[in-house]
Amino acid sequence: MNLIHVLLESNNLTGSIPSTLGLVKSLEVVRLDNNSLTGPVPTNINNLTSVSEMFLSNNGLTGPLPNLTGMDHLTYLDMSNNTFGATDFPPWFSTLQSLTTLVMETTQLQGQIPSDFFSLSNLQTLDARNNKFNGTLDIRTSSINQLSLIDLRENQISAFTERPGVEKVGVMTSTVQSSFILNLGNDTYYTVLEQSLMDSFKFHQLPVDSVNLSHPRKDSSTYLVMNLQVFPFGQDRFNWTGISRIGFALSNQIFKPPSQFGPFVFHGDTYLNFAEVTGSNKSSNTGVIIGAVAGGSVLLLLLLGAGLYAHRQKKRAEKATEQNNPFAQWESNKSIGGVPQLKGARNFSFEELRKYSNNFSETNDIGSGGYGNVYRGVLPTGELIAIKRAQQGSMQGGLEFKTEIELLSRVHHKNVVSLIGFCFDRGEQMLVYEFVPNGSLMESLSGKTGIRLDWVRRLKVALGAARGLAYLHELANPPIIHRDIKLSNILLDERLNTKVADFGLSKPMGDSETGHLTHVTTQVKGTMGYMDPEYYMTQQLTEKSDVYSFGVVMLELLTGRRPIEKGKYVVREVKTALDRAKYLYNLGELLDSSIGLDTTLKGLDKFVDVALKCVEENESDRPTMGEVVKEIENILHLAGLNPNADSASTSASYDDASKGGAKHPYIFRTEVAWI
Repeated sequence: MNLIHVLLESNNLTGSIPSTLGLVKSLEVVRLDNNSLTGPVPTNINNLTSVSEMFLSNNGLTGPLPNLTGMDHLTYLDMSNNTFGATDFPPWFSTLQSLTTLVMETTQLQGQIPSDFFSLSNLQTLDARNNKFNGTLDIRTSSINQLSLIDLRENQISAFTERPGVEKVGVMTSTVQSSFILNLGNDTYYTVLEQSLMDSFKFHQLPVDSVNLSHPRKDSSTYLVMNLQVFPFGQDRFNWTGISRIGFALSNQIFKPPSQFGPFVFHGDTYLNFAEVTGSNKSSNTGVIIGAVAGGSVLLLLLLGAGLYAHRQKKRAEKATEQNNPFAQWESNKSIGGVPQLKGARNFSFEELRKYSNNFSETNDIGSGGYGNVYRGVLPTGELIAIKRAQQGSMQGGLEFKTEIELLSRVHHKNVVSLIGFCFDRGEQMLVYEFVPNGSLMESLSGKTGIRLDWVRRLKVALGAARGLAYLHELANPPIIHRDIKLSNILLDERLNTKVADFGLSKPMGDSETGHLTHVTTQVKGTMGYMDPEYYMTQQLTEKSDVYSFGVVMLELLTGRRPIEKGKYVVREVKTALDRAKYLYNLGELLDSSIGLDTTLKGLDKFVDVALKCVEENESDRPTMGEVVKEIENILHLAGLNPNADSASTSASYDDASKGGAKHPYIFRTEVAWI
């Protein structure tokens, strides 16, 4: 397996670019733009001779401009908005024979641009605004059939040599400007892409008659985005199977686009016009023909046929029993405790989950933890699932696994991730959950999902998570202590409703006779920063341990900081800065800037009060999760909001934020973003 794409743009990265990057010679695309990287670019970066696109723009890079001699496959280079040392236009630019686009805005370039640079046969765009170029701009005419834009505004160009044919080029300097329209309407590119899509669909025998690409545009990250329409073959509508197979091919990168497009991301719209499944006369006609041909053998094979039929029926019955009760073989083992009592959880075979997850491919791997890996899968109905596959070292005994799925199958609440089924086959232990498309709260707060969490939405997220926990503590049977509440275990669905996830460490609570909650003495498990200090010291776990962890989550929603960041504990930092007599409780410097500090944060003071009650050192001083729910509901009422409305409907900015978010991936008017 070779690494070919490093796509780390807009990730708040700091520090310097490691020199080891220059050792990964298999790379084809490098995106480190829009971060806070500093220091010089490693001198060995020109070892990346297979790279076709490199984005280093919008950082704080210093030192000399890197020498990229030898990077002959480079087509797109953007190093703009850095603080490199002042230098003349490097002569090695003119050696990059594959170069189509050079973006060097605000890079301290100076002197005169040599005319031989414009002899590069593939060059289409030069954007070098806000530098110190001077002298006369002279474009040679030998290769301007490709050249479409030269933007040298905010330089010191004194003259422009107009040669025949130059009028076709959009030239912008301080003295000469001509109009330029971004040429996304070149039909040749899209014809090639459409043909490539059709070739792939035919090769994989997908039910597609034709495709249509339309509305090409670039998004804020300069990715090319376009709409894809797919038309069914031999019928006027797709069925479930066809939709899921096509969606699977696009979502799992089975389709490989032409090299000029690079990697892509697929988002699908909802498809509701499924073809009805009707019976066919073909099978009955075939049966009649076979019956006529085989008639002469009926008397001879009648008794044998009856025996085979009885044997087959027995096998079918055994198979059905095994599917309905995969633990049937344990019934003779009294230590197992009998057949599990499941509520709505389905038994999957290993082969089914292997197929649904594309053979547990790396492409479908969406996360990992102490339990094992989690894979995205697609059921034949098109429904997305998350498959949690235990690794060998974390396997439970049969009794423990049976107990866990019994417990999880009883959990049914809109703010808790639902268990769809399980697999106990071929020595494997897997849990199958509903797939939650917008990722974790940690990813949203860090900016990775593109979803903006303003104050209103954070209130709704906190309420949803609190309701999920309150259900586990007070309404689940038996009550459950989660034991690992943190941002990464709180997920957001397509409507940004909250779902509490990952019961890998959860513990059932309750006295079998009274049903009242009590404590459990257990080995300390959880995540540092979220852990209840009393539980840590006494090893006695109660539902108030979850309350403490939830209080830390509330403080993270306020500050946007991790529980322990640069040696500072968020609970201590908030308590130290707190002054209830001052504006925003004197927490202005700690609050996350994206929370909407320029707006009125209604209920913030009460939200802080609830969070600090949750993180009281003595558990007896903390509220229950039911009480926390009521407090947050009251805060929403004070803010003039309906606590029972979907999260997505409570913020006017949702539509803008969700445009870049995950949509339902299996339906077809689609958008494909090309990098």
